[in-house]
Amino acid sequence: MTPPNRSHGKQRVMPTLKPRELMQDTPDYAGVWQAHIITLFPELFPGVLGASLTGRALHEGRWQLQAHDLRAHGLTKHRNVDDTPAGGGAGMVLRADVVGPAIEAVQRRAQGGTSGRWPILYMSPRGQRFDQAMARDLAGCAGVTMLCGRFEGVDERVIEQYGITEVSLGDFVMTGGELAAQAMIDATVRLLPGVLGNADSTVEESHSAGLLEHPQYTRPAEWQGRAIPPVLMSGNHAEIEKWRRDSAQALTRARRPDMWEAYEGRKRPDNAQDSAQDSD
Repeated sequence: MTPPNRSHGKQRVMPTLKPRELMQDTPDYAGVWQAHIITLFPELFPGVLGASLTGRALHEGRWQLQAHDLRAHGLTKHRNVDDTPAGGGAGMVLRADVVGPAIEAVQRRAQGGTSGRWPILYMSPRGQRFDQAMARDLAGCAGVTMLCGRFEGVDERVIEQYGITEVSLGDFVMTGGELAAQAMIDATVRLLPGVLGNADSTVEESHSAGLLEHPQYTRPAEWQGRAIPPVLMSGNHAEIEKWRRDSAQALTRARRPDMWEAYEGRKRPDNAQDSAQDSD
């Protein structure tokens, strides 16, 4: 079997007192998009990111993933990482004097010798909701560092100190941020050059144009008494494009009124400008 192509980046050289192994499973490559995860459970990665297209791209060196054990920065011989909430209350809070050093260590490694934006995200149910626009923005960065919370969250001073952006996968609460981080990375990595076989896939799918994607069909032409819409079998590309556009709009209007309102809102300034010009 031909070994995977590792020519997508060159190993980064950084000053360090610790010699680097000549052979390692996850060397640092310069110029390759990277995701660094700070977590109490590094063994959960790559998880689903190691499968299918994202996994193949990871194996080929088109992007890189590093999971960092937060407990390595824990206090005392027991590696404690949390303490009780100030003011009382249930649960435990991740300590600032544990998370802070972990972030600084990761950022030194992540940003060494690289240029470009490198945001720090904290997986939090109170954060900005993740969407396709955010995935595109992250894909345009040099990389991202993600902090996965546990328990009652992280000391607020950490978020303030490092300018961390809180991001939510949706209006629900999970036991930790690891699954959310994997979902966000998946949505981002598939937008990187060369990860998907057909670049048009990212243009036509749901959310890319502010609409849900139109229905998809394939062979057989009829199944269980249900036939593929005749227009899709007509070969008339203009009519097919119109059908897909109309279907996408109808689905969005029915299933996601919030998306439809935003889609319509983006068209209003043009309409208002046209009306103003007509009145002149």
